[in-house]
Amino acid sequence: MLNKYPLWKNLMVVFIIAMGALYALPNIYGEDFAVQVSATRTSEVTTDTLANVNNELAKAGIDIKSVKMEDGTIEVRVLDGDTQLQAREALAAALGRQYVVALNLAPTTPEWLEAIGGGPMKLGLDLRGGIHFLMEVDMDEAVSKAKKGMITSFPSDLRQERIRYSGVSSFGEGIIIKFRDEAQMDKAEFFIKNRYNQYQVSEAKDETALLVVMTDDYLKQIRDEAISQNITIIRNRVNELGVAEPVVQRQGAERIVVQLPGVQDPTRAKEILGATATLEFRLVDTDTDPRDALVGRIPASSELHQRREGGPVVLKKSVILTGDHITGARAAFDENGQPQVSIDLDAEGGTKMAGATKTAIGKPMATLFTEYKPTGEKDENGRSKLQKIEEVVSVATIQSRLGRSFRITGLGHAEAQNLALLLRAGALKAPVQIVEERTIGPSLGAQNIENGLSAMIWGMIVVVIFMAIYYRSFGLIANLALVVNLLLIVGVMSMIPGATLTLPGIAGIVLTVGMAVDGNVLIFERIREELQAGRSVQRAISEGYGNALSTIADANITTFITSLILFAVGTGAVKGFAVTLMIGIATSMFTAIVASRALVNIIWGGKNTNKLSI
Repeated sequence: MLNKYPLWKNLMVVFIIAMGALYALPNIYGEDFAVQVSATRTSEVTTDTLANVNNELAKAGIDIKSVKMEDGTIEVRVLDGDTQLQAREALAAALGRQYVVALNLAPTTPEWLEAIGGGPMKLGLDLRGGIHFLMEVDMDEAVSKAKKGMITSFPSDLRQERIRYSGVSSFGEGIIIKFRDEAQMDKAEFFIKNRYNQYQVSEAKDETALLVVMTDDYLKQIRDEAISQNITIIRNRVNELGVAEPVVQRQGAERIVVQLPGVQDPTRAKEILGATATLEFRLVDTDTDPRDALVGRIPASSELHQRREGGPVVLKKSVILTGDHITGARAAFDENGQPQVSIDLDAEGGTKMAGATKTAIGKPMATLFTEYKPTGEKDENGRSKLQKIEEVVSVATIQSRLGRSFRITGLGHAEAQNLALLLRAGALKAPVQIVEERTIGPSLGAQNIENGLSAMIWGMIVVVIFMAIYYRSFGLIANLALVVNLLLIVGVMSMIPGATLTLPGIAGIVLTVGMAVDGNVLIFERIREELQAGRSVQRAISEGYGNALSTIADANITTFITSLILFAVGTGAVKGFAVTLMIGIATSMFTAIVASRALVNIIWGGKNTNKLSI
């Protein structure tokens, strides 16, 4: 029978619309003003901290909606923005620097919706407000680390090839290797040129030595890797600490843009992003007394460092392994109930660790933690000077030959948790510093949303009035399909984890409003043509939908491909526009071709009628 869907297809349409409505539902609940309390590296959030927070809020006479502790963070929900600021000031003063007290916005989605994965649409920085950072990578330090690697690796390579040398030292963007005779120098030059293509080798003029410098291509590779690795690690750190939908992308040759929608207080964000730390595993020099090292009596192959808990320790300069080779880290407890961090290495890291510890069983190995913090001073280029701070966070005795998996002990519980987090997120390839910081208030985001919604509503009103007047009953069906289309867009945007609505995204939805009725217009005009050609009502409806399908598909598929290209090559606002446009195209095709026809079939399908209101 013409114009009749089977039951399963009608049920499918109802199911899709119901799912879209269900997942769009969380967007009507709004958000609460919240204050989040989290720990720094040297502390942890406990039930005592929760009790302290409750006491301080009661003492300050602050009205709250709820307080809960989850995943090492205390969340305090309050009634309004003024109360939020009061709560932040009271808690920050009471808890001190051991805890970070940050402002945030917490969704009020009911638990039953959260249980099925429901949540509000993620809003971009321009709509929700938040924090914008422009970070600069210290490329000089990236090159310096590569040069330090040369000084460490070349002596072992030369010894392995049985080439005798008298010394290795730093020189410009490379190193200088000294030899006792020209025969050994020639042998080393041949070896380096054949083994390494990333270095240029030349003979020194005044002495028996080789100058080994990095090529321009290798220097560019180091800088590109520093940017790309730092972007990945910063994104991992933000994700690990629960900041939703961050934007982390490259800008220019040495800078990274970080946008954190919904975060109102830059303090916590700086705590996350400012951890420009690296890790090194080194052997402890047990032959040198730290008291001798304090007065300057220390071998050239060792150097003096300080433990985090206090006290000197002498470490070998040779680095066994850096944090670059760590693939996983978990905080747990050992067989004695003491905190530990279990570490997994990649294949190369496992080989290095096994080789270094094979002959070091029973000797202590230290974990050296290095941070770069701004001094408040500027260099000649106007950039903040960084102070290098090194601390030995753990010293553990090597019980057996280590491989791709081992553990670090001797830490406190909070230290183990934070060290595992840092190791999972990775060590930055080079230090970064924040050169620009902007906080966008929620009020500006609310104004953007209001303006965007106004544009969308007025566009819909004009379209709805036109369709109702020009196509009459079929126009009402098209208008209903348009409402369903918007509902599905919101539902899909809320369901997809990576989809974020931005101001250009609202523009994409406004454009979709016009495109959504375009398919119905094509169908209705074909139905009119069939009726004018003398076809019956049922035949005209069937032919109208059937013949218009290819035209609608061609137009929408080409637009979808264009949107896909925009998403692939675009950044920021362009991506936000492309995402909503792609989703809108998919939902508009469904509502125009499938959903509207299901409704037409229910009203007119299979009935003996001689006239259509179209």
